[in-house]
Amino acid sequence: MRLLIIEDDRDAAEYLAKAFREVGHVADLATDGEDGLGLAQAGQYDVLIVDRMLPKRDGLSVIAALRTEGNETPILILSALGQVDDRVKGLRAGGDDYLPKPYAFSELLARVEVLSRRRGGRTEETAYKVGDLELDRLSHRVSRNGEEIVLQPREFRLLEYLMKHAGQVVTRTMLLENVWDYHFDPQTNVIDVHISRLRGKIDKGFAQPLLHTVRGAGYIIRDGAR
Repeated sequence: MRLLIIEDDRDAAEYLAKAFREVGHVADLATDGEDGLGLAQAGQYDVLIVDRMLPKRDGLSVIAALRTEGNETPILILSALGQVDDRVKGLRAGGDDYLPKPYAFSELLARVEVLSRRRGGRTEETAYKVGDLELDRLSHRVSRNGEEIVLQPREFRLLEYLMKHAGQVVTRTMLLENVWDYHFDPQTNVIDVHISRLRGKIDKGFAQPLLHTVRGAGYIIRDGAR
């Protein structure tokens, strides 16, 4: 899931982004209404998380502008303004949900996932399977042939992305943007290192390798037995 967090409190925004990334999602940040509106218009996001009190352009104005131009991306309003009238105003402005501060991240995550599932009637996959390798997004459990595999958060995100695109070549750029949130190539071997570690965990000791390098193109995970 790809999220845009529009929040002027940088510490709070970075905390949220880190929390979402740890559970396998991609999160972009904007700290004022103008930048937030621009990113929302230019990017393809599954859910927007918008604070009401923003510099340059307030949150309700951002939401109204998006709805006026036909942008139907689900929006969750996150605000210290939590009275009934405030919530009603936010929903009438075009918000799909409203969560007052302070909040528990577990509740915010659940609400965001519900909004994402509702969009276009799509149901987001919560589990992936390639051969005898299985990944469950909700429990963060990975196993192969019934044997549990312990992965670090970044390794889990990498494997999830590869399995989501099983049978397809995934390029270095795709991994940088969707797993590392880089929109440029930092010219490091970070991907190679993580691929090597991941391969050691999911393929070592098994007769049939699943993770393959496609020279000059990227990586692919597939059931070679088929």
